[in-house]
Amino acid sequence: MTPAARVSAAIGVLDAWAGGQPVEQALTNWARGARYAGSGDRAAVRDHVYDVLRCHGSCAALGGGRTGRALMTGLMRLQGVDPAAVFTGEGHAPAPLSGAEASHDLPPPGPEVDLPDWMRPALAERAGDRLDALLEAMRRRAPVWLRVNTRRATPEAAIARLAEDGIAARADDRGARALEVTSGARRVKSSSAYLEGWVEVQDLSAQRAVEAVDWPAAGRILDYCAGGGGKALAIAALGEATVLAHDANPARMRDLPARAARAGVVIRQLAHGDLPGAAPFDAVLCDVPCSGSGTWRRDPEAKWRLTPARLAELEVLQAEILADASALVAPGGRLVYMTCSLFTSENEAQVDRFLASHPGWSCLQARADTPLAASDGFFHAVFALR
Repeated sequence: MTPAARVSAAIGVLDAWAGGQPVEQALTNWARGARYAGSGDRAAVRDHVYDVLRCHGSCAALGGGRTGRALMTGLMRLQGVDPAAVFTGEGHAPAPLSGAEASHDLPPPGPEVDLPDWMRPALAERAGDRLDALLEAMRRRAPVWLRVNTRRATPEAAIARLAEDGIAARADDRGARALEVTSGARRVKSSSAYLEGWVEVQDLSAQRAVEAVDWPAAGRILDYCAGGGGKALAIAALGEATVLAHDANPARMRDLPARAARAGVVIRQLAHGDLPGAAPFDAVLCDVPCSGSGTWRRDPEAKWRLTPARLAELEVLQAEILADASALVAPGGRLVYMTCSLFTSENEAQVDRFLASHPGWSCLQARADTPLAASDGFFHAVFALR
């Protein structure tokens, strides 16, 4: 596909998204109907679409509308490309710009337009006088980070092994086992270092949160909202404790046995009905469902789908999970709360609510990362019974 044909494809995907299709479904539907598109074409179209979603307000302003065509016109302008050079109508290129489209050329707006208005106060509460810098950072694509499995390799050995497969990575002193991929990111999951369990994909902020907790070196640790199991794997790699995993939707954990085997650890899965008999645990981790506001560089669609009502539902669910999980902690044990959210209502406010309604518990530590300090936005707090 030519670069202009890729733009045409992105226009179609964006129109499908605007019509209500989830973005991944729209991309999949396009790819199924475009058998001629190679992997490079699919990646380029995906990049166009996600670049628009990160900067949707800016693209709409610069393109003069919210259709796929207007948004891609706006993206070209935002990226310093003359859209007239792409919108030629030749071959599979988009039709030439109309007079109105060509004349709609405004200065780029500020980053605040790339966020729904109602969310701005919540991010201002987090960022303070660095709000503009935070919003600007959230318009950019997030780096790809790997966690080195030190049961298998050192960071230096992992870097060398990745290089053999054409992947450049570098260590970062903000995470003891963190590698930032600087080129070749799309090769990671086919690399020997990944397939043999030397590295796992995990954001720097999540790695920092796991490393900041004083997990019991022995005993039993429950990952209560395990999802795919990334944090359970990270915890298991740190010591000799028995790590168990549970999720309200067990299907989310279906890849965990293979991932654990690759990493050289054993993680037993527990159904909900098994929890009372298996408790108490020396530590329980609750990486709760949340707005995902800290991950919007990776999943920009989510910020346009989130509503105040949905956020309120999530906050109720988070409080319920904390309360339920606290009953599973052994005397002297730890309860760990995590979100990938930047909103204080999901983080510090939840800590305060839990402490107010659960006498005898104290908060030992709490920390919030933002894309300005690490990579994703991430929060963690550690509770203990007084």
